[in-house]
Amino acid sequence: MWRTRVAAACVICRSLANSSCGIKRKSPLQNLHLVSRSIHHPYYPKFQRPPLRISIQQFSSLNRLPLHKTKLLNVKHGYQSHRNFWLARLASRLLRVRYLILGSAVGGGYTAKKTYEQWKDMIPDLEDYKWIVPDFIWELDELVDFEKLLKALPDADDLAKLMPDFDKIGESLASLKGFLSPGYNLVSEVIGASDLLLLLGSPGETAFRATDQGYDNDKQFKKVSDKEKIDQLQEELLRTQLKYQRMLERLEKENKELRKLVLQRDDKGIHQRKLKKSLIDMYSEVLDILSDYDASYNTQDHLPRVVVVGDQSAGKTSVLEMIAQARIFPRGSGEMMTRSPVKVTLSEGPHHVALFKDSSREFDLTKEEDLAALRNEIEIRMRNSVKEGCTVSTETISLSVKGPGLQRMVLVDLPGVISTVTSGMAPDTKETIFSISKAYMQNPNAIILCIQDGSVDAERSIVTDLVSQMDPQGKRTIFVLTKVDLAEKNVASPNRIQQIIEGKLFPMKALGYFAVVTGKGNSSESIESIKEYEEEFFQNSKLLKTSMLKAHQVTTKNLSLAVSDCFWKMVRESVEQQADAFKATRFNLETEWKNNYPRLRELDRNELFEKAKNEILDEVISLTQVTPKHWEEMLEKTLWERVSTHVIENIYLPAAQTANSGTFNTTVDIKLKQWTDKQLPNKAVEVAWETLQEEFSRFMTEKKGKEHDDIFDKLKQAVKEETIKRHKWNERAEDSLRVIQHNALEDRSISDKQQWDAAIHFMEETLQSRLKDTESVIEDMVGPDWKKRWLYWVGRTKEQNIRNETKNELEKLIKCNEDHPAYLANDEVTTVRKNLEARGVAVDPCLIKDTWHQIYRRYFLKSALSHCNLCRRGFYYYQRHFVDSELECNDIVLFWRIQRMLAITANTLRQQLTNTEVRRLEKNVKEVLEDFAEDNEKKVMLLTGKRVQLAEDLKKVREIQEKLEAFIEALHQEK
Repeated sequence: MWRTRVAAACVICRSLANSSCGIKRKSPLQNLHLVSRSIHHPYYPKFQRPPLRISIQQFSSLNRLPLHKTKLLNVKHGYQSHRNFWLARLASRLLRVRYLILGSAVGGGYTAKKTYEQWKDMIPDLEDYKWIVPDFIWELDELVDFEKLLKALPDADDLAKLMPDFDKIGESLASLKGFLSPGYNLVSEVIGASDLLLLLGSPGETAFRATDQGYDNDKQFKKVSDKEKIDQLQEELLRTQLKYQRMLERLEKENKELRKLVLQRDDKGIHQRKLKKSLIDMYSEVLDILSDYDASYNTQDHLPRVVVVGDQSAGKTSVLEMIAQARIFPRGSGEMMTRSPVKVTLSEGPHHVALFKDSSREFDLTKEEDLAALRNEIEIRMRNSVKEGCTVSTETISLSVKGPGLQRMVLVDLPGVISTVTSGMAPDTKETIFSISKAYMQNPNAIILCIQDGSVDAERSIVTDLVSQMDPQGKRTIFVLTKVDLAEKNVASPNRIQQIIEGKLFPMKALGYFAVVTGKGNSSESIESIKEYEEEFFQNSKLLKTSMLKAHQVTTKNLSLAVSDCFWKMVRESVEQQADAFKATRFNLETEWKNNYPRLRELDRNELFEKAKNEILDEVISLTQVTPKHWEEMLEKTLWERVSTHVIENIYLPAAQTANSGTFNTTVDIKLKQWTDKQLPNKAVEVAWETLQEEFSRFMTEKKGKEHDDIFDKLKQAVKEETIKRHKWNERAEDSLRVIQHNALEDRSISDKQQWDAAIHFMEETLQSRLKDTESVIEDMVGPDWKKRWLYWVGRTKEQNIRNETKNELEKLIKCNEDHPAYLANDEVTTVRKNLEARGVAVDPCLIKDTWHQIYRRYFLKSALSHCNLCRRGFYYYQRHFVDSELECNDIVLFWRIQRMLAITANTLRQQLTNTEVRRLEKNVKEVLEDFAEDNEKKVMLLTGKRVQLAEDLKKVREIQEKLEAFIEALHQEK
């Protein structure tokens, strides 16, 4: 516009300069256009002639036209004046109308611009709602080639041809000659003045009212009081905000429904394509792996997540439920409900569902029954994670929530910070909660969502000090003030709420401050009713009407959007750095493995467990390869060791004290029957079970040369112990065994001489073993004999000397009566004591009886051994039932019956072992291994060592790195 007017002025000046109009020279520059004087004119001559001395009064835009006649003076060059007064009057009237129009235009323009600026300030910032616009709008620069479009447009030269020819316009103006020459200067000055006034008024901040009408409007505008203007502006602002809020809600609802339909169509496979895993699910998997990463490397603490902290009952859970749009957490009035960290992964999906990381069950969050079941499951998991004697747990519960319209992020709900440990809590509960909160907040990339109860005094806050310690600059903290409805009612000074939201009250800094309302305190309220109540409250709240709160600082919707933006911003800034850190860690671990275990494969704990499992099952199968002879020999030997004492002490010795063979056989039959009914089957089963355990243990602990890996020893020992604990012998085995044993003991018929000799050999071995044990006991009682005393320079104690004297006296008693019974009479005890006292040896009667038991036992066993030698040739008399013979060999028959019973019992037990118990043992081993496989803590405890830990760390780091790289690639693709 400015350049156009300058060009026009130049043309006019050129035309006036070339026309004569009664003047024989060029016009002076003072009479040209006002703008033309300020620009270097190409036709201005280098030599300036003196100005004309005329009587014409110079008019400007600030002077009025004269009403009287003006006489022109004669000039030297012979100029003849013309008296054209009607032209001056016409110019005067035009100037007055021009001033009115010009003043009104400038004043109205300024007023309109100021009103536009006020309305512009009232409109909320829509930068946060860019996501409403479809993505393809922002990608137009990629889809449309604007350079090719610009090339297709005409250039500046072609556009200039369409402009009017100003030279011709100037020539046409020059053709007017002298008709407009007297008033042309006046019009030029008016145009110049109007341009300057427009230029001065256009920037917009200087008021210009040059007319009476503008002055009257100004006076009328000032009549309105400042308070009324502020109220009107606030009402307009609120109406505008509510209007845009309704529009956004309507668009969000439509967008939510459309996305739900799209996701449902994709879920049904209409597009015949495989759905990729969502970005947030990929990131959540990385965090889950990191939570299980049990190495000494702390890199898992540097990936972003939203950590929700706050005082107990501050409303943390309610805020999370509003963000997740479902009442998913257990609720309680004043008691601690969050007993362990809960990681909640929010993602978008066609259906509003929730599921745990380690479970395939989906909870439909639109159904109240599933919501109740989910809350109950979370409460059970929390209580199970808490160890005995503790109140809170460090174990993380991983929950995934999907639904249409949910903001994608990962949140970790921590137990509420407490100031006092109440009854029923562990003494270290307060310190444990502080340590858990610090462990999550010290992550430099974690977003801290600090929840503060607005209905209580700010001075009672504990969490704000904790947050200020972890994030003193507030670069990753978002402050949330809950229960603002109660705060507005109870707080005497609303300015206190404003100070909190502005960050001036608490000694902490934050990225943003938000005020939310999460219900009326009724646990049965639905999310929709809470949303309606929150919107209604803020619409009518004085905090918004008085501008104490900004519109973008209220409602949980704005909060979730802000938290999601901060979360993804932190993820994009830090995830590649974390991937590089894991890459370096992987290189270090691989180098360490190559240097320490160059010939071993990198087997992690699970792979090592599978290898050990196969070895253990192979060893159990090896039990079936044990020969029957080996089983029976072991069973017979072990059973006789277990029952030999009972047979000798309770059956053979009492029966041997009888006077004749009939009484001997009767006593033996009675005692054998009693023994078979009460003890023998049970003892036999115990022996069989112990034998199976010994063989099982031998196979499990036996080293197999160079192939043996001692890393499995602890696991094998635990499997063996647990299997033995679980295994129980068949209950019916004792009943069947009792019948077999009873029948075996009832048989007295020895069929051949070989069996007779075997019975004698068995009896001799048994008696010799007992005799050897008895002599060892006697030697301990009386001390070493004279040979050992001389050879080894040892002596006897005082008690041993007394027992030696007692032994000598008792041996004299036996020599006097070889058929002496097994027990001493009281008078015999007295006689022995008096004989010893006569030799100066004081002895107690109990010591005499104790010594007699061992002395008589040795004498009896020697007599029985000598009787065995006599019975070697007694098989002939046995076949004739010892008729016409003084030889009695009933004790040989007794030991033959015992020996035969042992053989039959061993055979029966061997059959039970190989046919039933080994298979049941193998089944128990498999069950134990399956239980151990599901118990990670058990595997960690049993498979330990540097090698296992290194392989486990290497596997975890590789998995984390791969998933991070996949996540970063997907993140770049989405961007």
